[in-house]
Amino acid sequence: MVSTSAFEAARPQLTAVAFRILGSIHDAEDAVQSTWIKASTADTQELRNPVAWLTTVVSRVCLDLLRVRKNRVEEPLLADMLSADVVSADEDYLQQESISRALMVLLDRLTPDQRVAYVLHDLFDVPFRKVAETLGTSPDNAKQHASRARRRIERTEPAQAAAPINSAVVEAFLAAASGGDINRMVALMTDDCVRVVDPALIPVGTPISVTGARAVAEETKLFADRIRASAPMLVDNRSVHVMAPGGHLLGVIAITVRESRVARIDISRAPAREICARPSTTS
Repeated sequence: MVSTSAFEAARPQLTAVAFRILGSIHDAEDAVQSTWIKASTADTQELRNPVAWLTTVVSRVCLDLLRVRKNRVEEPLLADMLSADVVSADEDYLQQESISRALMVLLDRLTPDQRVAYVLHDLFDVPFRKVAETLGTSPDNAKQHASRARRRIERTEPAQAAAPINSAVVEAFLAAASGGDINRMVALMTDDCVRVVDPALIPVGTPISVTGARAVAEETKLFADRIRASAPMLVDNRSVHVMAPGGHLLGVIAITVRESRVARIDISRAPAREICARPSTTS
């Protein structure tokens, strides 16, 4: 059996792998605990690399969970369908480990085999022969799974002539919004700026549409925590910011810029399936 000290030394890496595969720190910790139960009863006398062996075991546990979800046709839950405690725990781990929330959103779009292959090989440098063992397939097939995942994740924003200027305005506005800086927000908006939001994302009684820079700035304060939990991505080939607290998809902030000022803000419930990375997300 693997010694307790060896397992505890490996626990941070096992948790890191499991979190990226499962997208939940609670599920990841359960998977690591299941790995310990297996490790404590397995015959590992000839084991040369306990960490590599444990990584394979925890990955198989996670893969089984992902396949069960898929067989039940379970779509990834949006952030507001999860308990506040779950989202908070995932957000804490995301920030603690400096994990890209955009990457977590994209990983949810992959098949179980693609997700495991990508996480193990591209994020943790596990050789494809070991990835293949985990997936129960050949190294060539494991490479194909990782390649398909990589193409989906590393797709980048198409060139746009006004993108650098508009991007700077959008980033400045969101920075002000995340800090609740009303005067700065107002200065970055057109006088007739409009904010439109999906009613599912706001408390009952909150206006769906608001017009005027000052009014929009006041209302935007309601979204400060969600803006802080957003990441730049592409949805249907449009540059937006995806709100993903704890790495769980919630909605999309689409900002229209006119003459270097924010003219319209659309906050929608959930993006279309065609969602991909804008900058590098691999962390």
